[in-house]
Amino acid sequence: MAKIVLITGGSSGIGKSVGEYLTTKGFVVYGTSRFPENYLDSKFPILKLDVTQPVSISECVAELISKTGQIDVLINNAGIGITGPLEEIPTEEIKRNFETNLFGPINMINAVLPSMRLQRSGLILNITSIAGYMGLPYRGIYSASKGALELITESYRMELKTFNVKMSNIAPGDFATNIAAGRYHAPVLENSPYKESYGATLDMMDSHVDSGENPLLMAQVVHKIITSKNPKIHYKVGAFLQKFSVVLKRILPDLWFEKLLSRFYNI
Repeated sequence: MAKIVLITGGSSGIGKSVGEYLTTKGFVVYGTSRFPENYLDSKFPILKLDVTQPVSISECVAELISKTGQIDVLINNAGIGITGPLEEIPTEEIKRNFETNLFGPINMINAVLPSMRLQRSGLILNITSIAGYMGLPYRGIYSASKGALELITESYRMELKTFNVKMSNIAPGDFATNIAAGRYHAPVLENSPYKESYGATLDMMDSHVDSGENPLLMAQVVHKIITSKNPKIHYKVGAFLQKFSVVLKRILPDLWFEKLLSRFYNI
């Protein structure tokens, strides 16, 4: 019997690519969006979901289980970017980012667990970020929310082991998606002490996304994990240098790595 896959944020970018690829491999895929009516031409069904609203999460999971009887794979892909000097990012925007990037996935996980526990099987994949392995200048909130999800996954895995529910992180680097257009940018203020440095870094970050990897690469990795008997805890996907930066952070003295990042961002 074909496995049922639920992908949050499956209407565009990485989520859309993963969904389309898994569909060609025989999986029954459902994506989500806050506005599913805008994606009637999707190659797989799109359910209504706002990951920041617990009621919406409960309704979405209940709807899918009523349609299919089970959920075999949950892919927590929905997320938003955020940039800006930590001193200048409004607190409400910080909270909004964590509601989407951390609390949303946690609530999604908790919503599907009763069903997975009952069927004694399940796989949950959390899409994090290579940025979650290090504090990046002007991306500190994004790094923190994705880093927190990485650690939460490690805890969940041990707690769920006896129920045969598996969980993994997939940390992508820069991919050619519309995330830059959807992220919150703290404005570059004329009187800001960070004006020149932040403005230059913002341009660099957007260019990295525009020239990023093909999302199909993420789809292939997801398929490999789903068909694996024993998924690893952490997967990193993207350009070699981005993946290697995680290794460098682990082996270099802290101050050396900080200087390396500062030089890269010209600050």
